[in-house]
Amino acid sequence: MDLQEAETGERRPETLGEEVFGRILELIYSTELAPGMVVNESVLATRFGVSRGPVREAIRRLQGIQLVSREPFLRARVVSLSAQAILELFQMREALEGYACRLAAQRMSEAEIDALIADLEAAHSGQPPPEAARFDFHERVVRASGNNRIIDSLCGDLYHLLRIYRRISGAVPERKELAFTEHWQILRAIKMRDGALAESLMRSHVERAGRHVLAQVPETPSPAATDAEKRAS
Repeated sequence: MDLQEAETGERRPETLGEEVFGRILELIYSTELAPGMVVNESVLATRFGVSRGPVREAIRRLQGIQLVSREPFLRARVVSLSAQAILELFQMREALEGYACRLAAQRMSEAEIDALIADLEAAHSGQPPPEAARFDFHERVVRASGNNRIIDSLCGDLYHLLRIYRRISGAVPERKELAFTEHWQILRAIKMRDGALAESLMRSHVERAGRHVLAQVPETPSPAATDAEKRAS
């Protein structure tokens, strides 16, 4: 059954649009649509079994949250950050998530900490339950800080961009295992109510992740340059 099918015949346009948006978002998160790649409306419409209208609207929404860029007369592409922009992104994360972690150590209840431990273990297991598969350690810690300014900064529209580059960082198996160990160390510091240690560990964790991303992401040519090269070939 394609996206347009439903028990009553067709889905409401807003429901269809939400599904298309969510599916393109997952392609970006998984890096099947990697930074710098063209977002082709017709290809995606065929893949999802829909008209180009919902796909076009989804791409506009992705532009609105700065996951997709489109320069005049050029095709839409997944946003691709320069090395300097990636560095600045992770520097911001290091500062804000570090302090969020300090606050979480002060404010989380024992029940919340135990739930976070259980979810971290489940997400790391070979066959996690559906809720564990959607688990996001960093988002949970940030929200546990109780600081609305930090939550809005890291869990609003910027969250999607952060998630792309965090996914790139964790794509290598060795880094994934190391990240799990680092998450455990942070969580132990939170459970001990050691805010200073929790902040220090989180800052080191984010800084290492940033270095790992910078080592993997080459400088990419501008979309204009890339399109000009293709037209010339």
